[in-house]
Amino acid sequence: MNLIKTRLKPILTLLSLFCALPAWSNTLDITISGGTEAASPIAVVPFGWAGSGPAPDYNLGQIIAADLERSGRFRTLDPLDLIAQPQQPEQVEFRDWRALGMDHLVIGEVTGLGPEGYAVSMSLFDVYKSEQILSFQLNFGQRNQRAAAHHLADLIYEKLAGEPGAFNTRVAYVTSITTAEGQRIALQVADSDGFNPQTIVASSEPLMSPSWSPDGRRIAYVSFEKGEPSIYVQELANGQRRKVTSYPGINGAPAWSPDGSKLAMTLSKDGNPDIFVYDMATGALSKLTEHYAIDTEPAWSPDGSELVFTSDRGGRQQIYRMSVSGGEPRRLTFQGQSNARASFSPDGTLLVLETQIENGYGIGVQDLASGSLRVLTRGGFDESPSFAPNGRMIIYATKAGSGSKGELAAVSVDGRVRQQLKLQAGDVREPAWSPRVK
Repeated sequence: MNLIKTRLKPILTLLSLFCALPAWSNTLDITISGGTEAASPIAVVPFGWAGSGPAPDYNLGQIIAADLERSGRFRTLDPLDLIAQPQQPEQVEFRDWRALGMDHLVIGEVTGLGPEGYAVSMSLFDVYKSEQILSFQLNFGQRNQRAAAHHLADLIYEKLAGEPGAFNTRVAYVTSITTAEGQRIALQVADSDGFNPQTIVASSEPLMSPSWSPDGRRIAYVSFEKGEPSIYVQELANGQRRKVTSYPGINGAPAWSPDGSKLAMTLSKDGNPDIFVYDMATGALSKLTEHYAIDTEPAWSPDGSELVFTSDRGGRQQIYRMSVSGGEPRRLTFQGQSNARASFSPDGTLLVLETQIENGYGIGVQDLASGSLRVLTRGGFDESPSFAPNGRMIIYATKAGSGSKGELAAVSVDGRVRQQLKLQAGDVREPAWSPRVK
């Protein structure tokens, strides 16, 4: 949809690459609402420090507590209500935590390793069984303090919820800030909790449609650097990038295949926007759709055998599905006035999409087995939904109204938990949740 409604003026400058650029945006501030009344109570004690040198910049226990709270599946104890702060398993008095109504307890201690960084030991207890159910030790460097905490939170979540967590992941998004010198647009990447924002590429002209490679090491995106849209693939570690396509007309909506060997995209080089697949190794291009309508926004099924895409071949935008080996597309969506920008859940059972409702666009989830569509948000200006890698949360872009500031928001797949992610200045849009960090 964004391809269809956007026609952009020539770009002035692509400023630089990831490593050399400052982070123009501030941390995304997160507000959580709803969905915690049935959550499991858990106490996370601030981690102790047993070193002789400088302590870490962050308390890992506090980051873990915030992660678990954001999931909506856990209700953490307010630090002011902690009646003890054990650091070692032998210091735990289970009756204290049972009295507070806690199901589980997390404690930990950090020690220094000198220039090499730190070591942390973490323990998770079942309070009512009075037993330790998880113990983990981890070494981490000065720059990886928050990543270490997110990794421990993922371990706790998986132990208690029975499925992988998604805290040690990142989110890519596009920011736009207007200054006295003009508009500054940046493709940025931040931790899933909004911290550590880093600029991948910046420009005075539009950047759009970020898409993570399956290994989380590269991002494909669209830039208007030469006055027309081109698709680039950029390495996050060193900023090196490769121009993939720059055909006359639309070059848009890149989407990685699950094995990272191909990019699906929208090209109009033959005169009409159709879906193509680009082979990353050979550069070979194959055309999947050929229709007078606008076909755009492809997304791969988890097994890589099919694509969904948006098309107005039926008169309004709807979602269609087809094999990557070709064949006749099959329409998937029939509820709502129109639907666009769909992508599969990680297990392939759901589609998340933009759906047109009475007052604009909301975010919906369609069950692929039954075909039923459930509307999760009704903000009116909600778009660009993206699943977390564990399929439990969906991040999307939203506005309070036309002309208002763009923000990011997240909603649980059952609609109970909601988060608002706000920049202190500027607009933010087009979020894409990364795969798990490897």
